[in-house]
Amino acid sequence: MPRRPAINNQKTTINNRYRAHPSRDTLAVADRLHSAAIHLLRRVRKQDVATGEGPARLSALSVLVFGRTKTLGELAAAEQVKPPTMSRIVAGLARSRLVEITADPHDARRMRIRATTKGTLLLKKGRQLRIEYLAAHLENLTREELSRLSEAVEILHQLLRDWV
Repeated sequence: MPRRPAINNQKTTINNRYRAHPSRDTLAVADRLHSAAIHLLRRVRKQDVATGEGPARLSALSVLVFGRTKTLGELAAAEQVKPPTMSRIVAGLARSRLVEITADPHDARRMRIRATTKGTLLLKKGRQLRIEYLAAHLENLTREELSRLSEAVEILHQLLRDWV
């Protein structure tokens, strides 16, 4: 009996975990939400220029600030990049004194990477700039629209809490 290609096994796993055929309404909302999320992030990301760091460095720094100390492999996995790519990102962060690299106490071959106080402050300042920029645009909404948006954000948080 011929074997199915491995890609079909992945598709089957996805379909077994989730409803195989979402309704048209669900697909339409997912499409609009996906598009809106991408456009929103692109617009607020423009504020990151003020930090002086690029998006890859800020993203890795965010993992360290909010996720604590990581190994290079853990950080690469979190950012979905190869270890050599993450090594270059971390080296740049270290040159800017935004991270500190120390030897793992349990394995001398492994390094531990953590955000410095300077890195944490830089990331928090960048986040503040993004939020203030977004809030300035939310000021154009009516009270009712802002309330509805707040409810939608809560629904998104619930969805993300239950995400498998």
